[in-house]
Amino acid sequence: MKRGAKKEKTGPEARTARRGIPSRSELQWQVTELAEQRAAISEVLRAIADSPHDLQPIFDTILANATRLCRAHLGALLLFEENDFRVVARRAPKNAAPDALPLQQPLGLRPNTPLSRLAKKRTPIHDADLAADQSYLDRDFGVAIVVESLGARTSLLVPMLKEDELIGAITVLRTEVQPFTQRQIDLIADFAAQATIALESTRRERQYRQVNMDLAHATRVATIGQLTASIAHELKQPISAIAIGGETSLRWLARQPPEIEEAKQSVETIIKDANRANDVIGRIHGLITKNPACKELLDINAAILEVTALTRSEAVKNGVAVRTQLADHLPRIEGDRVQLQQVMLNLILNAIQAMSELCEGIRELHIGTENVEPEGVCVAVRDSGPGLSPENLRRLFEPFYTTKSNGMGMGLSICRRIVEGHGGRLWATGHASQGALFQFTIPAPTDVISR
Repeated sequence: MKRGAKKEKTGPEARTARRGIPSRSELQWQVTELAEQRAAISEVLRAIADSPHDLQPIFDTILANATRLCRAHLGALLLFEENDFRVVARRAPKNAAPDALPLQQPLGLRPNTPLSRLAKKRTPIHDADLAADQSYLDRDFGVAIVVESLGARTSLLVPMLKEDELIGAITVLRTEVQPFTQRQIDLIADFAAQATIALESTRRERQYRQVNMDLAHATRVATIGQLTASIAHELKQPISAIAIGGETSLRWLARQPPEIEEAKQSVETIIKDANRANDVIGRIHGLITKNPACKELLDINAAILEVTALTRSEAVKNGVAVRTQLADHLPRIEGDRVQLQQVMLNLILNAIQAMSELCEGIRELHIGTENVEPEGVCVAVRDSGPGLSPENLRRLFEPFYTTKSNGMGMGLSICRRIVEGHGGRLWATGHASQGALFQFTIPAPTDVISR
C-alpha cells in the first residue's frame, strides 16, 4: 500500500457502502437533523401560538432556528415587498454598524448582487466566499458592509416561496470561509418552506382579524349614528346649564357688594356641568375612535353603566324604563373595553327598538350581571318586547340576517364574534310575545381578586 493512501473500509461498513446504503453513523446523523428540524418548526409554531398579535417574536424565532440548524454565526430574515427586500429580523454582533442589514429599511435590488440573483432565480444562492463575489469586488455597498462590518464570509440565501410567489428570504452567514454542505442547504430550504407555510397562515389570520376589526368599527360608528338625537339631548342639558350658571354668576358679582360665595357656588355648578358634557363626549370618542384591540383588566359593571348613561335619552324617548341589577364583588375580567361596550350598546339598542314597536304594555329593560362558576362573569339583557319566533331565534346570529327593514344584519354576528374572541359565549332565549333575553359570559382570570 502506498504511503498516504486511504485505508479501505472492511467488514459490514464496506458492504453497505458498496451497495449505496447509508452507514449507521450516517443514519444517526440524518435522524439527528430531522429531529432538529422538527424541533425548530415546533418552536416557530409555539411562537405563533404565544404571539398571535405580534409578528416580531415569530420573525426572531424563525431566524434563530435557521442559524442554529446550519451552524451559522449571523443571519437575517427578509420580507419581499414592492419588488424589494426589507430586513425584519437579524442576528449580528451588538456593536454592528446600523447600516449592516438595517432593520425595517428597503435594501435595494442592485444588479449582480446575491439578493438580485435570488429574486431572479428564486433558488438558494450559495457564496462560498463573499469576499470573492463579483459584487464585493465591484464594491457594492450592501455586500461590502456585510463582509467588512459583520465579518461575513460564507453566505447562503434561501427563498421563501408561497407557491411561485417570492414573499421573503432567509440569509445565514459564517464568519469564516466554510461552505455549507448540500445537506445543510437542503435542510434550511425545507425549513424555509415549512416556516413560510406557518408565517402565511399567521398573516392570513391577522388579515382576517383586521377585516373583522374594521367591520366592527364601521358597525360601531353606524350604531352611534342612530343615537345622534339622544346624544344632542345629552349634551344640550349640561351646556344650557352652563349658560344659565354663567349668567347667574354675573348677576351675583354685579351686586353691591358682590355676593362672592353665591358666585362661587354657581361656578362650581358650571364646572360640574362641563365635566358632565365632557364625559358624554369622552364616551362617544372612545367608541368611535379606531384603535387596535387592547385587552386590560376591567370592571364590567362600570363599563355597562357608561353605556346605559349614553343610551339614557334614547330609552326615555321611546318610553322604556331601564332597570339595572349589577352584582357586587364581581371579579374583574380581561377584555377590550370598547369592544365589550359595543356588544352592550348593540344589545340595549336592539331591545329599545323592539319595545318601541309595542302599542300597549309595559316597556322595561333589565340589565344584570352575576358571577357564574366556572364560566366567569355573566351579563344579561332582558326586554319586554314582542319576543323571538323560533325562526328568528335559529338564525339570529347569522351574518346579514335581520328582522329590521333598514338593518344590515351584522350587529349580532359581530357581537358574537367579539364575545367568542374573549373566550366567552353569547346566546339568546325567548318566545313570541314574552320578550327576549340575551346573555353572554366572559371568563375571569383566576388570580384576580374580586372587587
